[in-house]
Amino acid sequence: MTGAAALLGPAEVRSLADQLGLRPTKVLGQNFVIDPNTVRRIVRVSGVGVDDVVVEVGPGLGSLTLALLEQVGHVAAVEVDPLLATQLPRTIAERAPSLTERLTVMTADALRITELPIAPTALVANLPYNVSVPVLLHLLATFPSIQRALVMVQLEVAERLAAEPGSRVYGVPSVKARWFGDVRQAGLVGRSVFWPVPNVDSGLVGLVRTAPPREDVTRAEVFAVVDAAFAHRRKMLRSALANWAGGPDRAVALLTSAGVDPTARGEALDVAAFAAIAAAARAASR
Repeated sequence: MTGAAALLGPAEVRSLADQLGLRPTKVLGQNFVIDPNTVRRIVRVSGVGVDDVVVEVGPGLGSLTLALLEQVGHVAAVEVDPLLATQLPRTIAERAPSLTERLTVMTADALRITELPIAPTALVANLPYNVSVPVLLHLLATFPSIQRALVMVQLEVAERLAAEPGSRVYGVPSVKARWFGDVRQAGLVGRSVFWPVPNVDSGLVGLVRTAPPREDVTRAEVFAVVDAAFAHRRKMLRSALANWAGGPDRAVALLTSAGVDPTARGEALDVAAFAAIAAAARAASR
């Protein structure tokens, strides 16, 4: 432990909300963690330490922020709600006065953020559930310095992100997350640790960054193939990729060149196979 913080429990969270006149809104995905054991668990599972600069999205009232500040070198908290963004430094000053210099708060939409005051090494967050996948992918793409992530998301989303090829829930999020690294489910989180209590279960997803599967194609090129392949989940790739490739015959030619069975479906391919298809398309266009 690098410092001490008085974490927020149910009474403290509700008291803060009352002081601010705050009524949590579904539009912003506001469900606040009220259990100190849960935030300590998130920090522990994330593996972050004193040398890490953590970006936290949607810090809310500061439950996870306080636990992170105990363990890491710096937290860059990105909060879209100006009321919460203004309050967060005050909460940290009251409950962890020795740790205030480790916190930077930015009032911003995480989907639009393109720079941070310090290059982050990790992403640890209770992501707003309505935009969790776009936020995760955007931050991983925008900040290559992020070497690992541990995020709490809706359980159904956690299962999709960590799904393997061939799984019934394997899809676009599964493939795109693996462009950035190895993904795993890292645990379940009960509904009772939130206020208000959500009507969905939650799960933790961990990611450790790895090199992209290929260097001769861009992420955008690969993601275009992925989007086309899953636009019609039950179609064979020779049909699903016809519009993207410029016709079914060209799709078959590209798939064959990439070493992919044209009668396969997108659900069967890993990210390396999608990258091979993109590379075949680039080579054919020269």
